[in-house]
Amino acid sequence: MIKGRLRVPGDKSISHRAVMFGSIAKGTTNIKGFLTGADCISTISIFKKMGIDIELDNTSVKVHGRGLYGLRCPHEILDCGNSGTTTRLVSGILSAQNFTSVLTGDKSIQKRPMNRIITPLSLMGADIKSNDGFAPLTITGSSLHGIRYNSPVASAQVKSAILLAGLYASSPTCVTEPAKSRDHTELMLKKFGADLTTTQTSVTINPCSELFANDIDVPSDISSAAFFMAAAILVPNSELILENVGINPTRDGIIRVLKDMGANIEIINQTDSFEPVADIRVTYSKLHATCIGGDIIPTLIDELPLLAALASLADGTTVIKDAEELKVKESNRIRVMCEELSKLGVDVTETKDGMEIKGTDKLKGNVTIATHDDHRIAMTFAVLNLVSDGEIRLDNKNCVEISYPEFFNDLNKVNV
Repeated sequence: MIKGRLRVPGDKSISHRAVMFGSIAKGTTNIKGFLTGADCISTISIFKKMGIDIELDNTSVKVHGRGLYGLRCPHEILDCGNSGTTTRLVSGILSAQNFTSVLTGDKSIQKRPMNRIITPLSLMGADIKSNDGFAPLTITGSSLHGIRYNSPVASAQVKSAILLAGLYASSPTCVTEPAKSRDHTELMLKKFGADLTTTQTSVTINPCSELFANDIDVPSDISSAAFFMAAAILVPNSELILENVGINPTRDGIIRVLKDMGANIEIINQTDSFEPVADIRVTYSKLHATCIGGDIIPTLIDELPLLAALASLADGTTVIKDAEELKVKESNRIRVMCEELSKLGVDVTETKDGMEIKGTDKLKGNVTIATHDDHRIAMTFAVLNLVSDGEIRLDNKNCVEISYPEFFNDLNKVNV
């Protein structure tokens, strides 16, 4: 049984942004509940190399910001590790600095498409050289001007890179998306004093003379909490309360889809500061199939591998569509999920923009899953291991440290 109460680590997206915005703000930003996963540590490392004094004490961080133009020329290559958020958002900031810098990352980052940010930033006047559209990126700071940009993808990373460059531009910058992506950047920039306006799918930011330090209390990451929601849903007689989870409407698609599939989920103790937060009660549930597509996809893009896993044990055939973005994450998550679920005896078909999963009542065990060094793939199959007919082994458990270093300890804690 999955029982008890659990507070999962801080939100990865918000932790990244708190360090970035604190670094280019005037004054000291105090962050509580910071995620100490490898991705967010990469962000801290990069800003330290650009002259920012950052103190990390467990999950508390002090960022001694130097203002919009206070970054210093780094004397070495800026290594983003496995973090696409770091690579893409920092590119927007670096495009306006008075120095040249080089951004790179691990082998996964060097396969992830960067033209999606290079194109709009170049339209703003940025000077970015790449390896045929991939990292490493050599960025020489330039004078930027505002643009109106219709993004072909609903991506918070793309939108945020443009908005951060827009802080430094000589005229307003507007980004319009095909569907609204997560809006942590907009909410936090407002908190730091930026002048921006939003509509349903557009954001306009005005040039900024200065951002000002703030205190940020990072809520627990809904993407991390989702694995424990899934565990409580799948294991009979389970009841789990997940504490202080961020339930931003641009991120809560996982809850909406799980409820649509018949999951017993209750939102309790909701509060609202700059981000909405609540406790989530989840109990064992019998799931049925659903169709996942359209505008909800950007609100649960990171949870789709987990939803595919849950669909494998739901009654009926679940269709996931409009999810081509999954192909360019830490791995090609569509292909990987199809290949690895098949090892468990699941009837799953890859489509051009998603997959179709026929539910079963029994998962084979005694298999080894190829995680492709992808933290979300590893955690997904660790959850399925709780209900499989024999052990599901992972070829790399350590990749969970990207976003959730204590994942296996916490899973053992609630698995009674």
